Amino acid sequence: MPRPTALTPGVPMTINADPPRDDVTSTATALADPPVETPAPAPKRPARWALLRRLHFYAGVFVAPFLFVAALTGLAYTLAPQLNDVVYGHELSVDRVGDTTVPLADQVAAARKAHPDGTLSTVSVLDDPEATTQIAFSVPELAADEKVHTVYVDPYTGEVRGQLTTWYNATPLQTWLDGFHRTLNLGDTGRMYSELAASWLWVISLGGLVLWIGRKRAYRGERAARRRALVPDLSAKGVRRTRGWHASIGVWITVGLLFLSATGLTWSQYAGARFGAALDAVQGHAPALNTALGVSDAAPAAGHHGGGAPTGERTTDLPAGKTLEEVLAAAGPMEGRRDITIPADAGTAYSVAQDKPDWPVSFDQVAVDPVSGEVTERVAYAEWPFLAKLTKIGIRAHMGELFGVVNQVLLAALALGLLCVIVWGYRMWWQRRPTRADRKAPLGFAPPRGGWRTLPRWFLVVGVPVTLFVAWAMPLLGVTLGAFLVFDLLVGAFRWALRTPAPNLTER
Repeated sequence: MPRPTALTPGVPMTINADPPRDDVTSTATALADPPVETPAPAPKRPARWALLRRLHFYAGVFVAPFLFVAALTGLAYTLAPQLNDVVYGHELSVDRVGDTTVPLADQVAAARKAHPDGTLSTVSVLDDPEATTQIAFSVPELAADEKVHTVYVDPYTGEVRGQLTTWYNATPLQTWLDGFHRTLNLGDTGRMYSELAASWLWVISLGGLVLWIGRKRAYRGERAARRRALVPDLSAKGVRRTRGWHASIGVWITVGLLFLSATGLTWSQYAGARFGAALDAVQGHAPALNTALGVSDAAPAAGHHGGGAPTGERTTDLPAGKTLEEVLAAAGPMEGRRDITIPADAGTAYSVAQDKPDWPVSFDQVAVDPVSGEVTERVAYAEWPFLAKLTKIGIRAHMGELFGVVNQVLLAALALGLLCVIVWGYRMWWQRRPTRADRKAPLGFAPPRGGWRTLPRWFLVVGVPVTLFVAWAMPLLGVTLGAFLVFDLLVGAFRWALRTPAPNLTER
């Protein structure tokens, strides 16, 4: 009996359920990668997305290794406070909290005895009753690296607990972790790696967000599909499953990544210089404290600590006049760390700088006359320009200090999320590789070219000047973006010379 077909009157058409033959393939099958999953393909998006997809691909392939290193080293830095307590607990903490403290002058004398060389620069007092007093001495051999020798003294006994080489109050381990994150401890050359990562992080994050939201908008009316913009589809297989994790986790951490990119660029080498110049132009820097004194002929030049008749040359590390406790009292109530900078000569006042990075932050500065104890100038953090406040808060949050342990946990989560997104991105590249015997490749191809031809004219008129400005503001971004463009043109010219058409990579 003949098989029923649509041409047989009165017999309904049936679908041939015979299994496909292995030796027969259609033209469409020959042009597409082997199917890796069962769900229906996503609706095809407009061709204008081609340029963004290609840029996201190039940035992901070539810049992601720098981002991976930055995330890994940043994750290590989030543990710095806890590592400090473990490694330097003897120097940073006292054995027992006493009822009374030794005068700061005696603590300075004990530190000087333990460290006879160098110039006394700062005496730091913390509001933590278990913390030691930190007394810093500057030495010529460390000046180029902006480091000092810090002696740690028990404020209750006057006992010297130890000595470390510090950098802006950071311990050697914390300094190493900070340098490893910012420069891979390679100096100015290494700074380019972190600046490159920060320069591209916001571009990759926003580009991926736009592509993913645009993809989900194609599923109009499908509530479950729109929900997958935030939650990966666990029923998907292969590259779709990987893409779901890559994109959904990327959406969740986008705001944090934009914050890390912006704050990281503020103290970068090239973009940071542009940012600093912009702050200068709008007077957005924190005001500097003026410690200069108008010294009269009758003013004592130097002498022993605690007052008395001047003796000519200074015989102690501290100038004649008020005690350090009196200087702190004159500066007023301050929470957090208080750094007392010692005057270098008779024409300079004490500087008392508050360092309270946890919320609410405060970084007041006060200049105190060492003889009279009068406050000669005060720079309150509340009076800083808004941009200066924003920059300071952003940097401290980037360092994990703004909200204490909560800040550290958030940064660690961002770093872990970024690491996972990068790994999933490379996995997608591998999963999209051609696997047919006649067109195997170790990795997937780049998205199709031709994105420039699909862009509307208004976009070019606006986009090109904006791109040039961003490239000027972030030089490493501009240079690498130009390199991607040249590379893409060379690839296109090479394929044109070989008359080899690019593979049909209709997105699945």
